[in-house]
Amino acid sequence: MPISLRQMRYALAVARVEHFGRAAKACSVSQPALSQQILALEALCGTPLFDRLKTGIRLTPFGREFIDLAQVAVANADAVNAFALGHGGRPARPIRFGLIPTVAPYLLPKIFPALTQNLPDLGFAVSESRTETLLAGLGDGSLDIALIATDPPAGGPRLKIAPLFEDLFFLAAPRGEAGDKPISLRTLPPERILLLDEGHCLRDQTIAACNIDREGSSRTFAATSLSTIVQFVANGQGVTLLPKIALTKEASDPRIAVHPLSEPGAGRLLRLVWREATPYSASFEQIADIIVSSRQ
Repeated sequence: MPISLRQMRYALAVARVEHFGRAAKACSVSQPALSQQILALEALCGTPLFDRLKTGIRLTPFGREFIDLAQVAVANADAVNAFALGHGGRPARPIRFGLIPTVAPYLLPKIFPALTQNLPDLGFAVSESRTETLLAGLGDGSLDIALIATDPPAGGPRLKIAPLFEDLFFLAAPRGEAGDKPISLRTLPPERILLLDEGHCLRDQTIAACNIDREGSSRTFAATSLSTIVQFVANGQGVTLLPKIALTKEASDPRIAVHPLSEPGAGRLLRLVWREATPYSASFEQIADIIVSSRQ
């Protein structure tokens, strides 16, 4: 019996999230159904794809090679399916749109109504994940487009990158602590700067902008969201950098003061990315244009 695309998709999902339950949820199936298909796949291969450890799921050496080949096979199958079902550069299913957590809650309320109004013939399935997971989703075909804030690393799938806009950083500090003038990042005590936890690109950008020692940064407080950090700032326990798009939501507490940065400042460039090998580039470029025009 040949290996099926469904089995390969399930294996890719498990490899991506390293958890059978989360992979089943991502694939919209029950965990027993997914596990049964993975076991059947391993039986066909004659060897395990995954090591089941107490600490989680890890790919075996054979599994890593299998996943590399499966990514190519699934992506090619999706391209054939998209070519066959597409019409006028439009997909016949919802566009799977991923955003990083430091963008999604602030930008989606502005752009989603514009997307649905200007592209009524398109549907959207929106998700939120860190950059690494989004790029993996583009690689294995589980995502169509992703909104990220860094250049994709070399060695992944060939991607089309549409720059959207610059998102400047501002300093959020307890009211009365930092004065009224623009703030120089070089004068900030590193131990006072609150960071997101590992894996967030905004953490890396803050470390670079503030010239924080990376080894020392691993010993400081790290939060899972900007909202958590802002509460610590409001309580006088530190300062942080906030992207401009987050100010309306995150800097409304009267205990917080927002300060511009002195030259050269700091910020990030938001980008919409998708695979080059897609018949829907024209639609994705339209989406990028709508995001730029509706972000205000």
